[in-house]
Amino acid sequence: MGTVFQGRAPDGRLVAIKMVRPEFAHEGEFRARFRSEVNRAQQVPPFSTAEVLDADPDHEPPYLVVEFVDGPSLAAEVRDNGPLSGAALHGVAVGTATALTAIHGAGVIHRDLKPGNVLFARGGIKVIDFGIARAFEATSQHTRTDQLVGTVAYMAPERFDPAGGRAVTTAADIFAWGAVIAFAATGRTPFAAESAAATAMRILTQPPELSGLPPSLRPLVERSLAKDPARRPSARELLDRLLAGAAAPPLAADTEIVPVPDPRRRTRTVALAAIGVVLLAGVGMVAARFLPHGSRTGATAPSAGVTSAPAPEAPSAAASLTAAERLASIMRGHRRTLIHIAEADRDLAFDSDHLEVTAGDGTGAKSEFALVPIGVDFLIRSLRDPSGSPEECLGVKIVPDESARLVGAECSATDATVFSLSRTTETDDKKRPTYYLRSERYGFVQWSPTDKVLFVEEIGDAPPLSAFSFVDRGPLPSPS
Repeated sequence: MGTVFQGRAPDGRLVAIKMVRPEFAHEGEFRARFRSEVNRAQQVPPFSTAEVLDADPDHEPPYLVVEFVDGPSLAAEVRDNGPLSGAALHGVAVGTATALTAIHGAGVIHRDLKPGNVLFARGGIKVIDFGIARAFEATSQHTRTDQLVGTVAYMAPERFDPAGGRAVTTAADIFAWGAVIAFAATGRTPFAAESAAATAMRILTQPPELSGLPPSLRPLVERSLAKDPARRPSARELLDRLLAGAAAPPLAADTEIVPVPDPRRRTRTVALAAIGVVLLAGVGMVAARFLPHGSRTGATAPSAGVTSAPAPEAPSAAASLTAAERLASIMRGHRRTLIHIAEADRDLAFDSDHLEVTAGDGTGAKSEFALVPIGVDFLIRSLRDPSGSPEECLGVKIVPDESARLVGAECSATDATVFSLSRTTETDDKKRPTYYLRSERYGFVQWSPTDKVLFVEEIGDAPPLSAFSFVDRGPLPSPS
């Protein structure tokens, strides 16, 4: 929709300033809708959302000023640290349901709820970018009949057929809530497929894939993902069920137990008080997950020369692994991993045609790989189609008159598919060790920030441009 700047108010408060792209703003219908949606958004209570502080729909270009939330998104947290569980997962479910209750209570539909719009703030969960999508979605200048505002993996079925007679209501946000919580718990979207079109088809015709969700949340998520909007709960019903019906983590011995009132007899005042109690608990749950754990000295990456390995860790053991142990397990081929481009803050992923490897956002099976030790080197196996035959690995393709490119190739050890890892002296932005990735035959894997492509090049005595780190995404069923 435009460009976002960090700014500072006269009182010193940090804010986010969203400047609308000029080509969007020249249409009268857009300005009218933008004004209407901003007025509604300003009525949303700010306790679980980024507060709307100011806006000027008549400015050139129009702008919106909101509270600056200094915390990672749910998408980034899952990408960097893996899926949530237990108290942290329950806190996200309660926090997002609370935000939707406030948003819907002000007469606003979010329309683009997704992990990137759920932030971990100091005070708990904050939901951002609500309501304004409607102003863009309904204007003809920038939204054709084959386009939608939003992220396909989190869109309700009725959003794919706006001319089919079913209006988009708050139930679309409830569907997105179910998809977001499934992603938070499993690291994948419940209708994940190899392309946006295939994902949309699964949303329209297939049941969600919810394996890995805890029993306390699965029934609510299933109901939220119903194809029929009328079968989904409201945001308030979601919140009531989460507060009164979902299994809560055991309380610490010194925790004061506050009974939750019967939701059928709850007044608005008592309901808000109960929400506050649970939100405070949720803040503690979430904060515990993000507190620094300290650093360990003397931890080094393991030798890559592994040709056989013990069985993978049991889930209970995996949960307690240190960062060094996770990296060692990735090197032994026991765990799924993202391959992170350190200087680009992006992750290797297959493109939409599943032919070439490019930089992605770290979501979905298209971004997950497993290292397969071959002596001191590795095959790098793609996990985008775990049942695929034959298995697919990264390989080097020579493109005439261009640099060599990373593509999918059959997993057999050849000059084009075997890579070595060389530890650098640097770490990435999350303090993870980084490595140069090299094909002994064709050269180093590099990222071009100008052309936005990955290429392979023999560079002689020059240092490589790009380094990569490995982000743990959980254990594999068996060693690679």
